Amino acid sequence: VQLQASGGGLVQAGGSLRLSCAASGRTFSSYVVGWFRQAPGKEREFVAGISGSGSSTYYGDSVKGRFTISRDNAKNTVNLQMISLKPEDTAVYYCAAVGTIWVPTTPVRYDHWGQGTLVTVSS
Repeated sequence: VQLQASGGGLVQAGGSLRLSCAASGRTFSSYVVGWFRQAPGKEREFVAGISGSGSSTYYGDSVKGRFTISRDNAKNTVNLQMISLKPEDTAVYYCAAVGTIWVPTTPVRYDHWGQGTLVTVSS
């Protein structure tokens, strides 16, 4: 599966953005999709993940209550709705996929990665 992330940009603190991850392939619903982010000088961090069916979602502690992950398997897309953005949310955001049932939270577990999309939150 090939992934392409989009939707990043510059937003003021308190604002919102929606990131999208578009995937190719006929078996998209069999892939778990995760969003990760990486700020300069920091390790890649798990943001959110969603099971293939969309019935299970998981979030990193720093984004719980502010970010929502969802997927539309008919359109081969996964979205990340981000609200109440903070300057510390500034990072390059990546979507990733792996053909498994459970949702991993570590980057090494994912086989397929999209290019990143930059999110900048100004104070």
